[in-house]
Amino acid sequence: MAKILRALSNDKNIAIFVMESTDIVEEARKIHNLPPIPTAALGRLLTAASMMGVMLKGEKHTISIQISCTGVLKGLVAVSDSKGNVKGYVKNKNVLTEINEAGKLNVKGAIGEGTLTVIKDLGLKEPYIGRIELISGEIAEDITHYFALSEQIPSAVALGVLIDKDESVRSAGGFIIQVLPETRPDIILNLEERLKSFSNISSILAENDIVDIVTELFGDIEYEILDEYYPKYKCDCSKQKVESIIPLLTDDEISDGKIEIVCSFCEKKYYFTREEAFKIKYGSK
Repeated sequence: MAKILRALSNDKNIAIFVMESTDIVEEARKIHNLPPIPTAALGRLLTAASMMGVMLKGEKHTISIQISCTGVLKGLVAVSDSKGNVKGYVKNKNVLTEINEAGKLNVKGAIGEGTLTVIKDLGLKEPYIGRIELISGEIAEDITHYFALSEQIPSAVALGVLIDKDESVRSAGGFIIQVLPETRPDIILNLEERLKSFSNISSILAENDIVDIVTELFGDIEYEILDEYYPKYKCDCSKQKVESIIPLLTDDEISDGKIEIVCSFCEKKYYFTREEAFKIKYGSK
């Protein structure tokens, strides 16, 4: 079962979010029938979106993270609600497995250059939109850069997906650490030193509980675990919601007969007859 812990230092200067997301990433892999590199890339983005989702204040608030890129993946999308329930997809999943010089899946190469866009729907007239240029294609580094540039929050982000020999997800998860500017420099240095032992977060998650990871990250800093979340891979699509695509079709496309629309997030198929489609597009015809 996927789980997120939100912890805060007693002086309220350091917030840490740690997530174990294996079940969610494996569910995404199965739904989209993903090979290893798309699984690893989407799994990292789903994990980040889920943790950023629980940072939202309102129950109906949502966050969307979109990566548009020049690499073979073409782009990725992940959407989360304020409970961390998340969904997502990769624009191109037909990607061959490639190993980088470090002996790991070459997610960075599959993403390439591009932009990362964060959209927060906070129930206002207009959503908040923050956009940055990708600095590396390593999603954790790009999310860290987003926090620093768009939200002016010094952060450290780690994301990982460990793929098993049968291409299933052995472990997945990550953490986000955020530090207030008034935190003492020596505390930050100690925290940075501890982070060096977390370079392979997916392997650590395969053998450790996230409660232990929170404890290790804080070290001798006193803290309290404030919240526990149990998010799922969750798509809220419906036939009514996908109707919005019908007006974008030409009359010739509608006249061809039965129309099939596939949800990008869960692969569920919805069908519309010619009569239904024309009624949606024109009111009646």
